[in-house]
Amino acid sequence: MSDVNTNENNIVSSTEAGNLEYRKSLASRKRIVVKVGSSSLLHPETGRLDYHRIDRLCRELSDLKNQGREVILVSSGAIAVGREAVGPETLKKEGSSVTIKQALSSIGQARLMMIYQKSFEDYNQMTGQVLMTKYTVSDNLSKYHLRNTFSELLKLGVIPIVNENDSVATFEISVGDNDNLSAMVASLVGADLLILLSDVDGLYTDDPRVNPDAKFIEFVPHLDHDMMKMGKTSTGSGVGTGGMHAKLSAAHIATSSGCDMVIVNSARGMGVIHDVTAGKNVGTLFKADENELFDLQDYVDDLN
Repeated sequence: MSDVNTNENNIVSSTEAGNLEYRKSLASRKRIVVKVGSSSLLHPETGRLDYHRIDRLCRELSDLKNQGREVILVSSGAIAVGREAVGPETLKKEGSSVTIKQALSSIGQARLMMIYQKSFEDYNQMTGQVLMTKYTVSDNLSKYHLRNTFSELLKLGVIPIVNENDSVATFEISVGDNDNLSAMVASLVGADLLILLSDVDGLYTDDPRVNPDAKFIEFVPHLDHDMMKMGKTSTGSGVGTGGMHAKLSAAHIATSSGCDMVIVNSARGMGVIHDVTAGKNVGTLFKADENELFDLQDYVDDLN
């Protein structure tokens, strides 16, 4: 057996111990951040919004609120919704420049919030919009006000809905993907659980789409250098921006800040949120591993 395969087997076997027992503790988590990617909100055949899944997402999060938990939703999808609104013929004429994407985000973000508000109102929940850029976290004063905004919204019983402010974000101030953004939010608000709804089952030792021998990893008690090397920069969908590399970066932020993180496939249905918070063995769980030396601001400054 090669050294590579031996290393992969060691990683997988070392994660099995304590997984099921630790999972049970997720049922006691009180402040939860849920990130949903564009691919989880759209029909894969058409790229148009899947209203049934959005409604189910809102119902699941509303039920968490009714259990006495605090919930923050980090949602992608603004550009996709804007693209649907404008139509393909207009986009053919305009091209695909950064300014077009910013314009689509401006159109789509308003529509996306309207859709969320309507769905959450059906379950008697209030929502509030929070738009961020990299600068919001890297600037001390902006970060201070942002943390206070989240605190007041949660005190009021509101479900904050967060997205990157793509309509003004440029390369210099862009977070880059909502995996990292959701982990930053989790760190800022002191969340104790971050759930990434994705189009992949979780972390594998290699890309399972190209390597049939790739092994699934259920539990990561400590995110080390070998684990970080498993990240892939590609993403499985045509509408998402964050591959496994981004998810592992998010795991580093979250776990270093004392927050558990789970990557789970939304193709299982939005009810998978309930499975995670009930302590069921789904997805890949990254155990909180708080590092007192971790500085979110320094980490964000190094992004891009």
